[in-house]
Amino acid sequence: MAETAPRFSGPKRVFSGVQPTGNLHLGNYLGAIRKFVDLQEDQEALYCIVDLHAITVAQDPEALRAQTREIAAAYMAAGIDPQKAIIFHQSAVSAHAELAWIFNCVARMGWLERMTQFKDKAGKDSERASVGLFDYPVLMAADILAYKATHVPVGEDQKQHLELARDIAGKFNKDFHAEDFFPLPEPLIKGPGARIMSLKDGCAKMSKSDPSDLSRINLTDDAAMIAKKIKKAKTDAEPVPENVEGLKGRPEVENLVGIYSALSGQSVEEVLAAYGGQGFGVFKPALAELAVDKLAPISEEMRRLQNDPAFLESQLEAGAEKANAIAVPILREVKQIVGFVV
Repeated sequence: MAETAPRFSGPKRVFSGVQPTGNLHLGNYLGAIRKFVDLQEDQEALYCIVDLHAITVAQDPEALRAQTREIAAAYMAAGIDPQKAIIFHQSAVSAHAELAWIFNCVARMGWLERMTQFKDKAGKDSERASVGLFDYPVLMAADILAYKATHVPVGEDQKQHLELARDIAGKFNKDFHAEDFFPLPEPLIKGPGARIMSLKDGCAKMSKSDPSDLSRINLTDDAAMIAKKIKKAKTDAEPVPENVEGLKGRPEVENLVGIYSALSGQSVEEVLAAYGGQGFGVFKPALAELAVDKLAPISEEMRRLQNDPAFLESQLEAGAEKANAIAVPILREVKQIVGFVV
């Protein structure tokens, strides 16, 4: 397995991506996109719309194009500045696919067979799943290492894939006697809002695939819809607890308090100090007001940007040029190391 203390001496660089497969929601914003905004301020950052990953399952082509533009709009509406960070779509940079093939010849079947996400997504009918779905983690490794990214904001569900990327980087370096050519990318997971749960089931992660739209707050929801969903969120008959210990066994309450904490910047303890002992007739309106204040401007800006698809596509094209400027020289070096004539 890959070593834990890389000696890579290149620049610190952040890479992450979001699939264009439906509405982004509060969990995506708090768990990922808001962190992207912060990270762009003090280091080089690339934020990709991973449309190659999206086609590992069937997609409607027109919907895929529209959803790609929607993710670009969400990035910018949330505060990612194309002048500070690189925003682009994965299929516009061929280095992702080329490097993935080379990594396919470095990675081992046993590594991929241990990936739990494939088992979860393919279910009992794994033999009918696409090869791409099985090979998804190798492409993810190529996404990261095409830019020699050193840090990757990921959710817990992607941490295993990042470990695979580290293993592939380490094995490439060793097999081709290219010591420290690729960094061993580090995960950026911790922080408020890292895991937001369903508004209808505090034990299930908030998901765009949930059949109930009331289970999530979409970034496209207007102020009235945001307030409605908070009002209808599942709780219980007891008041808000006065301390963290009181959240145990109350997953829906813990989730709402966590959302308030993440949106307000207050600690969970501070939220409970303010609302502990009060009923949800007090807490929910306060949470709704806070959520509308933070999210409604983003949804409004998203709608404005989506009404200008030409602008969004121009920004993606400009971002792809910047991404290619980084990836092409790295891929050329990889080809030389492997033994290709370049």
